[in-house]
Amino acid sequence: MSKKTLDCRGLACPNPVIRTKELIDRGDLKQLTVLVDNAAAQENVSRFLQRAGFKVEVEGQGESCAITGSRAEAGPCEIFVEPPAVAQPKILVLMGADRLGRGDDVLGTKLMGSFIATLKEMGPDLWCVVMLNAGVKLAVAGSEVLAGLQDLEQSGVRLLVCGTCLTYFQLLEAKQVGETTNMLDIVTAMQLADKVITLT
Repeated sequence: MSKKTLDCRGLACPNPVIRTKELIDRGDLKQLTVLVDNAAAQENVSRFLQRAGFKVEVEGQGESCAITGSRAEAGPCEIFVEPPAVAQPKILVLMGADRLGRGDDVLGTKLMGSFIATLKEMGPDLWCVVMLNAGVKLAVAGSEVLAGLQDLEQSGVRLLVCGTCLTYFQLLEAKQVGETTNMLDIVTAMQLADKVITLT
């Protein structure tokens, strides 16, 4: 069995995931241990290995974490979920702020609440919502739009929340909805989408 260890400590998102993918794609690898030094990298690498068909075990946490993935057969991996079999238009909404528009912050917060409440009117075309920079504040405890985002997630909309941004704002533990993710997943999701709507 081919076993390797990859030291990703000190690397910023999405480098731990990119380096993990590169190593898996090089060839016959059945077991890989990835060393990381933050919770966002731990979650992103663990989820990535699971999607690639690895059974994942995690030892340690925070600044000293070893993620070991093992599988029976070696081969390349997939970064993101496969597109749906039925041809359905896929709209991705990219939220880079916790309020809508510039001018008055109170008004902008109210407008964002109305926007999220109305997103469901897109119906099945709404495929994914990405939150980054201050947009991640929408997905944490105390957010006025948390219930609306939870409704979207329960209806099948994929919610991706930037792990680097959560860490920057010290909100990683406060996240209540969505999937903590990395820039590689975000870029791949944008590539798979038929249309991207950007709010900053």
